[in-house]
Amino acid sequence: MLIGICGTICSGKHTTAEYLVQHHGFLRLHLPAITKSPRKLSITDGRFLPSVTDEKGTRGLTFPDVDSLLEFVTKRWQEHWVLTDIEDEDTLELLLRRPFFLLISVDAPVTLRFKRFNTRCSKRELPPLSLESFIDADDRLLYGSSPSQSITTTKGTAPLHSRAHLQLLNSHPSIQSYFQFLTTLDLPSESRLRPPWDTYFMHLAHLASLRSNCMKRRVGCVLIHNNRIISTGYNGTPRGITNCNAGGCPRCNSGSSGGAALSTCLCLHAEENALLEAGRERIRDGAVLYCDTCPCLTCSVKIAQVGVREVVYSQTYNMDESSRRVLAEAGVKLRQYSPPGKGLLGPHTHEAVMADVNGENQLVVRNGT
Repeated sequence: MLIGICGTICSGKHTTAEYLVQHHGFLRLHLPAITKSPRKLSITDGRFLPSVTDEKGTRGLTFPDVDSLLEFVTKRWQEHWVLTDIEDEDTLELLLRRPFFLLISVDAPVTLRFKRFNTRCSKRELPPLSLESFIDADDRLLYGSSPSQSITTTKGTAPLHSRAHLQLLNSHPSIQSYFQFLTTLDLPSESRLRPPWDTYFMHLAHLASLRSNCMKRRVGCVLIHNNRIISTGYNGTPRGITNCNAGGCPRCNSGSSGGAALSTCLCLHAEENALLEAGRERIRDGAVLYCDTCPCLTCSVKIAQVGVREVVYSQTYNMDESSRRVLAEAGVKLRQYSPPGKGLLGPHTHEAVMADVNGENQLVVRNGT
């Protein structure tokens, strides 16, 4: 596993790498700095050297280019490596092609990073920067220029952050509390490289929902058997009927609240479309339906009728209990799955995971603090 880390000045990029070294046995890898990179300021000015060099150094292996680094790691991908020297999109593009690579971005509020920076300067007995000068340096790192420059001559690291698999907010008051937070994320988990089936199919269900044009709610689902896709579905008006978002369903385009006046709705639900697409003859014993929203009562009746063995959903709905009773009586297992937290994960992040409690899958919320 190779974890790459990008970050803003004093966000904790190198501290994150050092956590992986200390707590999970990672070894640091290095690439030479790009000559025209805005990050060259960190080489020529001692104030921009990472704080971790004061205590831990930057031990590890150095490679002349990303190709030689990848050649080395490819033969040892099951070991743990960490890289903080990713400065441009070309390098990142080569790394992202590999199935053993995970990119993490680290950020923190600018006022907190400025405070950390000047504390570092004080420890090194170097003159601090004004807030304006600090932001100027930060802009050069991120965007390749600063407000004082009229022309951008180099590309910054901002595009790297947008492509990260995991984004961390390090607003922690101490390294110890940040390390405690990182421990809750299980960064070296193989599931971060290759999603388990539940995550995979739920992502596909969400992707299907993006095709929906229903004015009330986007819903998508995937019907599978033995981890093979039978059919997909998303909600919307029937074939030949004006699309919902074009006024095809008066109920969905009215002010009716969710769950009200359902008998007047013209939209087929995602589950209905998936079942119709598959047909009864293709829905064999053991079929599983993944849906990003818990099926309503009407869909639950149809799911039970065609012989689906299990329904896995992500978001709740106002008919959950009614659906649960019908499916339970029909012998259909219903469980909720919530994938690991996405977006910017910080001190107050809650990750939802599935756990087996008394022989049943239950949703457990784990506090990131």
